[in-house]
Amino acid sequence: MSWSERSAGALLAAAMVMTVTGCAADSSNGEGEASCAFEVTYQGRTYRNVANVDYTVTDKLGTAIQPPCDDVGGDEQTEEKETRETAYAVKGLPPETALAVGSSPDDAVFVVAYSGSTLPPEIQKLIDRT
Repeated sequence: MSWSERSAGALLAAAMVMTVTGCAADSSNGEGEASCAFEVTYQGRTYRNVANVDYTVTDKLGTAIQPPCDDVGGDEQTEEKETRETAYAVKGLPPETALAVGSSPDDAVFVVAYSGSTLPPEIQKLIDRT
């Protein structure tokens, strides 16, 4: 495994520690600070990040869009806008299943298109190998 592959895995694991699986309020300080999960859309599909996956970034595919985080709730308006990141292919997986998203291959985050709580079997196999 190359240095960039190990680094990508370590960065992804660190990102997952800081990311929640949905919007959740932090009431530890008495205030309702919320944060949103890392999600992007690419070619009409929504992808969410997944930790502890050993993967290799390959070709640049296009642009993925990260929608603004609507963590304020209610009728409050936010000034946050969508952001655009480069979508990269992941070796051995079709783009319909998984991508790597980031400003460069070295800082790309592994994301998977799935609904519910069950990962696609090919992704679970990658997690089980690590």
